[in-house]
Amino acid sequence: MTLADVLVIILKVAICLAITPLLALVLVYGERKTLGRLQRRMGPWHVGPMGTLQTVADAVKLLLKEILMPMGAEPWAYFIAPIVVFVPSVLVIVAIPFTRDLVAAKLDLSLLYVFAVPALGTIGFIMAGWASGNKWALLGGIRYVAQAVSYEIPLVFSVLGVALFAGSLSLAEIVEAQADTVWFVVVQPTAVVIFFMAALAEHSRTPFDMAVGESEVVGGPSVEYSGIAWAMFFLAEYVNVFIMASLTTVLFLGGWAGPFLPGWVWFLIKAVPLMIFTFYLRGTLPRLRIDQLMGLCWKVLIPLSLLNLIVAATFVVYGWAPTIPLAIIVLAGSYRFYRREWLKVVELPERPPVRKPVPSRAPAGSADPA
Repeated sequence: MTLADVLVIILKVAICLAITPLLALVLVYGERKTLGRLQRRMGPWHVGPMGTLQTVADAVKLLLKEILMPMGAEPWAYFIAPIVVFVPSVLVIVAIPFTRDLVAAKLDLSLLYVFAVPALGTIGFIMAGWASGNKWALLGGIRYVAQAVSYEIPLVFSVLGVALFAGSLSLAEIVEAQADTVWFVVVQPTAVVIFFMAALAEHSRTPFDMAVGESEVVGGPSVEYSGIAWAMFFLAEYVNVFIMASLTTVLFLGGWAGPFLPGWVWFLIKAVPLMIFTFYLRGTLPRLRIDQLMGLCWKVLIPLSLLNLIVAATFVVYGWAPTIPLAIIVLAGSYRFYRREWLKVVELPERPPVRKPVPSRAPAGSADPA
């Protein structure tokens, strides 16, 4: 690699770093308008045309606000934590191929890269909770770490089947493999559901936002932050929404592949509905309890992702003949177990049998009240 190649990569990373805040502003505006429609109101409307400058005004306000540090905080960790949370999101965007040529860095192990780098952000959240000198922030940071580490397991297991079908760990080659055959959402429907649920939980989005539960931990690990420091946590959350939709598009929906239109247009056509669906979830679903959250991961998603991986590996190695009976056996054998465990997670008990009312009888010898 020559010096010119290194400079080009640095320039691409700088462009991604400059675009990321603008991307977050657009997503914040989109979520506010979506939630407004769900609640039968207009959402942002007065600042700029149709409220388009409301998020810009909020960004300017956060830039001008003073950063207040608690007296009991650890200064070095307090100020480093927002950077540790925000930077991995930018580094992930660098490796996502939006078209065959529109990618900042073409990596042979890009699938491994996009799941390894976000793990650094988890350190930032526990660092923020510990450095704030606030027990509620520390509790929120611990919750976030437990949640992110747990849901990383089914998240990775769900994409291993995709890697087996594509025969590669390169995101670009995974997209090309779908263009040659069929979208992997067709052959891996269970994996895409597990992937999307685990991604929501890993990035603490509704209904898995236990780390920032206002009624329990008063806002989570960022509760003691203000100004631009708090804004970096906020930006990282919405950039992760874009990353989640982009990876779902690349891994399961064929990426940029499509007829007639340019590749980046097809990418947006597939990714934007996923982001809107994420916003709809925030406006419709209640927050799970922490025991429900962890039970869903360890009792349902992890075993189900392992079974899905076994079925996918059987198909890749032996073909359809042994895969179909194996899939039927797995589904039949696990149906009752998963139904029982799922009911425990969401606390929806089975309906008790209806009993017929028993007519009351007057005791013998008593006078008729009539």
